Amino acid sequence: MTAVDAPPIVLVHGTRFSAGQWSPQLAALRSDFRVTAVDLPGHGTRAAQPWSLKAATEIIASAVDSLDRGPALVVGHSLGGYVALEFARLHPELLRGLVLAGASASTRGPWAIPYRGVAGLVPRIPADRLTRWNDRLLRRLHPPEVVEATIRAGYAFHTLPAAWGEVLGRFDARAMHHVKAPVLILNGEKDTVFRSGEREFARAHGDARIELIPRARHLANFDDPRAFTDAVRRFALHLPPRD
Repeated sequence: MTAVDAPPIVLVHGTRFSAGQWSPQLAALRSDFRVTAVDLPGHGTRAAQPWSLKAATEIIASAVDSLDRGPALVVGHSLGGYVALEFARLHPELLRGLVLAGASASTRGPWAIPYRGVAGLVPRIPADRLTRWNDRLLRRLHPPEVVEATIRAGYAFHTLPAAWGEVLGRFDARAMHHVKAPVLILNGEKDTVFRSGEREFARAHGDARIELIPRARHLANFDDPRAFTDAVRRFALHLPPRD
């Protein structure tokens, strides 16, 4: 694949984070691809924008258009992965490939119960306390060059109940039937919850494969940025040429 044929890439962050989550991947991929990372409604630079899943998909669509290279590879982590599945349903013409990272678990049925509880608990805890906890956790687990952009951008705790309130009960492996492009299910090996349905998700699609980042957890792009980026790069470079 030539540089002209290489797909543009749109990176979609996970719960409470922002485009800053992708600083390691942006730095590593820019030499080979047109790449951008978005802030979803209620997050980052869009902190004041009300959450809606529909608005989130339109932000991805605008990002694809802004790269001006045709259909894009969309990489979604956790919440961003479920948003990417909805984007695939609403805008199949803009999707050249899909990477689901930490987003291959059903959000229906009993699995959703503890997450509804978390979504209800978060508003009861002061945001400054949640911020301190998150800052300490990220700095303890990851080097500064990986997480400082995320920490500087802040967290969208106020949006979590609305975002997960719309996602929970909505997605399972059947969502893969709407994806008209190749799929890479890219999970941390130790992310037992969010990779719990990966085989069902893969079986529900005619061109999907699973790849695991060894020893990585839910934030696999933080745990092993190089391995995560390399997996995205390989997948991007093996996508079929655009029409």
